[in-house]
Amino acid sequence: MVKVALDTEKRTAGKQRMWSWEKLRPYAMISPAIVIFSLFFLYPIGYMIFLSFHDWNFISPTKEFVGTANFTYLATDTEFREVVRNSFIYTFFVVFLTIGLSLLVALWLNRSGAIYSFMQASIFSPHIISLVSISMLWMWIMDTDYGLLNWLLSLFGIEAVPWLTSPDYALAALILVAVWKGLGFNTLVFIAGLQSVPRDLYEAAELDQTPPWRRFWRITVPMLSPTLFFLTIIGVINSFQVFETINLMTSGGPINSTNTFVYYIYEYGFRFFKIGYASAAGVVLLVVLAILTAVYFQVLSKRVHYR
Repeated sequence: MVKVALDTEKRTAGKQRMWSWEKLRPYAMISPAIVIFSLFFLYPIGYMIFLSFHDWNFISPTKEFVGTANFTYLATDTEFREVVRNSFIYTFFVVFLTIGLSLLVALWLNRSGAIYSFMQASIFSPHIISLVSISMLWMWIMDTDYGLLNWLLSLFGIEAVPWLTSPDYALAALILVAVWKGLGFNTLVFIAGLQSVPRDLYEAAELDQTPPWRRFWRITVPMLSPTLFFLTIIGVINSFQVFETINLMTSGGPINSTNTFVYYIYEYGFRFFKIGYASAAGVVLLVVLAILTAVYFQVLSKRVHYR
């Protein structure tokens, strides 16, 4: 009897241990991802918020607590207001033009054939080229004296345009570069979305003799709503975080006309060594992106048609 009781007790203890492990195993499996996420995402954000309330020059061993002084100076700084304006203008036009043009190109290239496959690969190629190489290429194309773009304009009798040296054209030039680079990726994503639309919807519309423009608005656009939703939010986040092209092509100039959030943060943090002030600007960028993302999901997520 004693032996049976001991065996029963051991089996019960073993089952309890197995049950406990079954409960802990999912957390153990995702713990590496949680650690990496906390170390490289949550900790930097928390430390940036901490630094935004301090004055630090990146060299001194001590950090002076200044409260909300950095945010107060940001709110009264005319240069920062220009940065915010530039960022919103850049983001709006890059996202709007990239998505609009890529949708038109996708509708044209959504066909079978070797020529269309070649065109798809050609349009996608700028996406895999580094932004440094693209910036150097477009700096030559937009050179005022020897650039290819002004040479083409001269063929039509148009005077040379100071694309990167005039505050009237510099931001538009950067928008053009961003649209050119992002066109291929968005086009391929749209083509994938178009190919997933059920053909019977178009066949039914053709039997009803529905005009092409109505088929586009009533079938294509609703069926592409998940793709549009994804590309828009990704485009907004990437546009607000633009840095490489601005750093290489204009350095925020001329006259602060192309300075945007990330370059402004980089400039004050790693050139002027005002880490607290740069961190405060980073917090503002984080809040802006969070608000835009929340509003975007709240307003448009219910209009997305998932199949």
